[in-house]
Amino acid sequence: MHITLINTLAQPLKSAAKFINHQEQASGLSTSRFIQDTGTCLLPKAVFSRSAADLAENTFLELSESGLVYFAPALIGEKITRKIFSKNLNSEAKKLVSTPAVKLLENKTSVNKQVLPVKAAIALSAMLIPLTEFTLNYFKNIFTIKAFNKADFNNIAALENKTENKAFQDKVEKSAKKNILRAASVFAGCLGLGALIAKKGADSKTLQNLSELILAPGSKMFKNNDKAKNFFNKYLSIDFAQQDGKLVLSKGQLTSCVLIGGAGYFGASKDRGKQNFLETLFRFPVVGFYIITGSDLFEKGFKKLLVKAGKCKETIGKNLEVPSFEELANLAKTYAAKNGTKAEDEFKKLAKQKTLISGVPFLFSIGFMGFFVAGISNLFTKYRFTKEQKNQQSTHHQPVNPTFKAFKV
Repeated sequence: MHITLINTLAQPLKSAAKFINHQEQASGLSTSRFIQDTGTCLLPKAVFSRSAADLAENTFLELSESGLVYFAPALIGEKITRKIFSKNLNSEAKKLVSTPAVKLLENKTSVNKQVLPVKAAIALSAMLIPLTEFTLNYFKNIFTIKAFNKADFNNIAALENKTENKAFQDKVEKSAKKNILRAASVFAGCLGLGALIAKKGADSKTLQNLSELILAPGSKMFKNNDKAKNFFNKYLSIDFAQQDGKLVLSKGQLTSCVLIGGAGYFGASKDRGKQNFLETLFRFPVVGFYIITGSDLFEKGFKKLLVKAGKCKETIGKNLEVPSFEELANLAKTYAAKNGTKAEDEFKKLAKQKTLISGVPFLFSIGFMGFFVAGISNLFTKYRFTKEQKNQQSTHHQPVNPTFKAFKV
């Protein structure tokens, strides 16, 4: 029904509505979201790429990072470890594995003793995602050395063109391999701890408490502080979220990807030189904050502004919820019957509001977080490098102090 009504809209509203509707319908389709989000992030970096090596690096990172976020959770959590760790649970308990631990702890039942350790084991196995995120920049460094024979960021960013130092390349590659091995060791520890919790957790009070801390740190540490409890549960829990009874990436897992992955970003950039580290220091906090909370904060703030201005009254609910296009189609029929108008006309009004609400935050993410941040970070890097070179030349050509020279003679 809603597709038919969307097709009655005139361009460009029709195209915008189809795009937003596709976003909503693709919320559980990894391939569609992978293509969409990768294109949004990669396109600005491709436009501002400074060399073939720079373009190849950004392509490698964006494809691999999006692959981790959109494919790994379902593969690791839902398809593999859920089946492994929950095989000894009864049918009722198996269904509860997808229920967030926070909800299970609100309604304490005897089945929690069996379910929570299994959920904790699954969550620990999913640490493969942020730990792999940590290694990606080190893999990128190795890739650039092997494919382009470059390890010096100044050459990669086309700040200068000098002969690569083989000893420096070996140092960067050695550091990369060391950190990749370090991440693999941490993951092995997570798997071992997960296996122990899954096997012994139901009969151990200590492991029960550890499971609750892993899955719902806020509920465990801040029982009398709702604000702190909700914050920690949302951003620091590595428990999976749930969608239609299946395990999907949670906000807390996304936060762990940003924080642990960030350590890899800074470490790998530091290995390649001062300018790479400073560029990461400028860009990563902005992008990382936006990934974790910024997009939500911007969308929420924009909705509040619309409500305050008296706009989009029919499409923004009391809790700032916005109906999907499928729900708007039913709403249009209701308004048409009430007002004696056509459903197509009512749907057009609602579609305009919906497009405004969803479109502005999306354009912001592309315009500011994509093109502006990518462009300005590259510009600042070039500015810092040029200024540093001028300072070095000025110091090098500074005349010798005559008094000091006389003393030396």
